Amino acid sequence: MINKKLATYILNLSLETGADFAEIYEEETIDKNVRVVNGLVENAASSISYGVGLRLLNGLKSVYGYTNDSSKKGLEKLALSLRGAFSEERKIPEIKELTIEKVKNFYNKCTSLLTISTDDIVSLLKNVNKEILSYDNRIVKSTASFSISKTTSHIFNSNSKIFNNTKEYGRLGLLSIASQNGKMEMRFDGPGSQSGWEFFTKTLDLNNLIKEHSSKLILMLEAKECPSGKFPVVIGNGWGGVIFHEACGHQLEASAVGKNMSVFSGMLNKQIANTCVTAYDDGTIPNEWGSNLIDDEGHPTQKNLLIENGILKGYLIDDFTGRRMNMKGNGACRRESYKYEPTSRMSNTYIAPGKYTPEEIIANTKLGIYAKSFNGGSVDPTTGDFNFGCSEAYIIKDGKITTPVRGATLVGNAKDILKHIDMVGNDLALGQGMCGAASGSIPVDVGQPTIRVDEISVGGRGGDIHEY
Repeated sequence: MINKKLATYILNLSLETGADFAEIYEEETIDKNVRVVNGLVENAASSISYGVGLRLLNGLKSVYGYTNDSSKKGLEKLALSLRGAFSEERKIPEIKELTIEKVKNFYNKCTSLLTISTDDIVSLLKNVNKEILSYDNRIVKSTASFSISKTTSHIFNSNSKIFNNTKEYGRLGLLSIASQNGKMEMRFDGPGSQSGWEFFTKTLDLNNLIKEHSSKLILMLEAKECPSGKFPVVIGNGWGGVIFHEACGHQLEASAVGKNMSVFSGMLNKQIANTCVTAYDDGTIPNEWGSNLIDDEGHPTQKNLLIENGILKGYLIDDFTGRRMNMKGNGACRRESYKYEPTSRMSNTYIAPGKYTPEEIIANTKLGIYAKSFNGGSVDPTTGDFNFGCSEAYIIKDGKITTPVRGATLVGNAKDILKHIDMVGNDLALGQGMCGAASGSIPVDVGQPTIRVDEISVGGRGGDIHEY
């Protein structure tokens, strides 16, 4: 591991040709993955990765590199290579001593997942497999997996500060396939947490998860094709928040806003959504999947208000991109690993609860679609255009949820959808996922209560919605 003396030397060496900021990021990650398919163990492996990233900034320019060699010689080589990007006089005084900054721990204590035996994990996964496969003989394949990732990191920077942090994630994955008369349906559920083994054995209702997973898989296998057209869509709580995350959240990150590559650039304090919409990104929820004690620049994470009563109130900012915006970082700088330069990213992003019950929202919808959950999609951040496929959807008729439908796709624009949200429920829930962007794939929560979009384009291969 890098000591203070070596870190101080490398930072000073890096700054000699004019960089105005230097940062060393050292990381060790222990990964463990176990996978059981149809009752047989297909994989049970562990790995350790280690590396060091070095970032140099000069005004609006940045250079980044990484190495697995943390010896003095290895780090010297990296520093000399990167500092060659600049050819100016030294801008900041020599660093004399680095000081460790205290990191406030707001997490609840829990049992480390790495202390749990592989046998115990395999036993849990085999039981999950057995229950899913026995639910219906049309379920032909069930994969149950468990992943653990523990990362210990150290940040040394030219502000003479050292930050130390540890994160440990656990995730249970259920991926099943059902088949009937040439038609196939797939479903994935993946609850995750930083709450240790207790989350999966005590907090999580595993029996209910298995029942929900299996029953909805068969329900969608038997479902009719979704109709197409423009009509109201009620979007379910929890994982339904992926639409806000993808269509809107990414466009509130400084990496897009600062370069005027977002539809929300220059829109601060302007109305971008219906007045019923308030949204946050909160990295301070104890032990939550997307939470952090500090971000990857060492800033304490925050509960950042993004939208308040339809008014755009804030962006997610890292220090470097913040230079373009004359704004300071607000705890939103993240990366997958030492192999990636950090940038502004989401953590736990959600639409805040409103005043309606889910039942009231459904009852006030005469004809439309209820999109309970999604299986992926895409968005163009420069235009805000998006499309998302529904993994579970139903027809709403005369204020009641009726026929299940498959193959539904929601198509729209970020600016438009925010303004067309006309009802927000009181049943906020979060869903765990992985988000990919410039700084790699990171754990994030998406979330929202049940919401209604009064009109949006729905794609499907079925007939007229009035025929259902």
